[in-house]
Amino acid sequence: MTAKKKKKLRNNEYYSTQDLYDDLYKRSKKGEKFTDLLSIIQSKENIKLAYRNLKNNKGSKTKGVNKTTIENISNEKTDNMVTYVQNRLKNYTPHKVRRVEIPKPNGKLRPLGIPTMEDRLIQQCVKQVLEPICEAKFYNHSYGFRPNRSTHHAIANAYHRINQNKMHYVVDIDIKGFFDNVNHSKLLKQMWSLGIRDKNLIKIISKMLKAEIKGIGIPTKGTPQGGILSPLLSNIVLNELDWWIASQWEYMKTRHKYAELRKYDNRQKLRALQERSNLKEIFIVRYADDFKIFCKDPKTAQKIFIATKNWLKERLDLEISSEKSKITNLRKNYSEFLGIKIKAIKKANKYVVKSKLTQKSKESVKQSIRKALIEIKKNPTQATITKLNSVILGLHNYYKVASHVSQDFHDIWWNGLNYTFMCRSIQKHLKENTPKNQTFNKFYNGYKSKTYGIGTVSMFPPFFVKTKPPMNFNRDINNFTKEGRMLIHNNLKEIDIRILKKLMENPIIGQSVQLNDNRISLYVAQKGMCALSKTKLYLNNMEVHHKKPKELNGTDEYNNLIIITYEIHKLIHAKTDKTIQKYMEIIKPNKKLLKDINKYRKLAGNNVLN
Repeated sequence: MTAKKKKKLRNNEYYSTQDLYDDLYKRSKKGEKFTDLLSIIQSKENIKLAYRNLKNNKGSKTKGVNKTTIENISNEKTDNMVTYVQNRLKNYTPHKVRRVEIPKPNGKLRPLGIPTMEDRLIQQCVKQVLEPICEAKFYNHSYGFRPNRSTHHAIANAYHRINQNKMHYVVDIDIKGFFDNVNHSKLLKQMWSLGIRDKNLIKIISKMLKAEIKGIGIPTKGTPQGGILSPLLSNIVLNELDWWIASQWEYMKTRHKYAELRKYDNRQKLRALQERSNLKEIFIVRYADDFKIFCKDPKTAQKIFIATKNWLKERLDLEISSEKSKITNLRKNYSEFLGIKIKAIKKANKYVVKSKLTQKSKESVKQSIRKALIEIKKNPTQATITKLNSVILGLHNYYKVASHVSQDFHDIWWNGLNYTFMCRSIQKHLKENTPKNQTFNKFYNGYKSKTYGIGTVSMFPPFFVKTKPPMNFNRDINNFTKEGRMLIHNNLKEIDIRILKKLMENPIIGQSVQLNDNRISLYVAQKGMCALSKTKLYLNNMEVHHKKPKELNGTDEYNNLIIITYEIHKLIHAKTDKTIQKYMEIIKPNKKLLKDINKYRKLAGNNVLN
């Protein structure tokens, strides 16, 4: 799990909402219905958490039709932000949505709907409460837009079906413009079936779906990509498909209840179905609207292809693309999935996965690396080499699950990219045999060829990447159970939870949302200790200090803040000899502490103390 995802999960603990979400998950698992979710959505804690989760989002600085960004919300006072959201939810009417089109790998354009920042904040409030309810009901082998799941988990499951289950026929179904064609009324009914029965909330979500797109009009269907809530809603739509496929084999109801040999192990049941029924094995692996149905024989594949096509039309009112939908015999042909093409090849007495990058992926990789190389050509600095390295490492980390990834990247490099790299305008700035830093050795251990770089930064080798088989998803990992979270990170052990809760419940009156939120982060990051003296902080003895004072245009951003004791804060800002003497006697700073205090006194425009 990435540090970013861990941080997001920990945010719940900062705002004392984790127990609430855990309870929603538990009740949903039991099949309970929820009729008063709006009160939770508009609670002060949930709103402040939504701001925290939203502010670090990549799109937080993307403007909607009213040009507002997260910075505008950050500058608001905490109570004002909370009141604004609560008032909007009382009689919700969404702002217009900005339409943006971004290029797709095939050269076409993908339409995005960008809500205003205020509406994204409200969508985040809704998502936080709906997610645990939905997670309790979602099928295990859907992997897109879900906590702790990734493309690699989906690919791992596909490999498993081929290698272990010997399922060498795959049904590929492409839904025509899925996100643009979701039926609104069917989606709302599906939410009702999941137990989301707060009528006021259903009305709000209905209004979100029908938010006017500027220059186009009011949509009658679809969940526009770009909204915070859209990925969750799309999973709600296709969850019904997941369970329908699963009910045909994996979760087929039987008269006899079979014992599990271990947790999540239903092999006894499946073996009985194989031996005592005419049912045929099928499994679905889904990532968002990209899914595969694995079968053991062509006859079963043909039946499920037709059945799924009809089911999607009749049940969800969705059409499939006849050109892109097909049945593939993996022993003869490749099937593409999430940028990788997969085949079953004979090795000894069995068939195993052979996987490579798709042609589209190769072109995308080539363009990404070439773009970073051209940046070096324009601006040959350590920064541009570092940026190139991040591009290379990101591509390697994603595609390393392909069995023939090394060959693919070798081909990509020597079929065009090497000429870009070797051009004189780049080579004249590069040094040979630059040192390999810790990161280089960690990811490219075993690389023996020459290194090239600028300054002390070596370029990562684009063509040197090792295959790493993807790991299957661990079902014990769960954001909404204590046991599941323990597998992700330890709870906040090093700080006083009571103080953390008080900080959350009692924002500094008159200060911005940004400052009050960062105060919580700083308290945790500093492990509950003063940033300068390293002594324990108490509620009645802690102050937020601006490194660059606000009167000198300092901001409430995280990097401009520290939390220190009341006495040290007073000494930093003290101007008279009497006040300075008073706090010097109280603190009795050693050389190091005095040096640190003087550092911040200088930034505040005060004289240095001896």
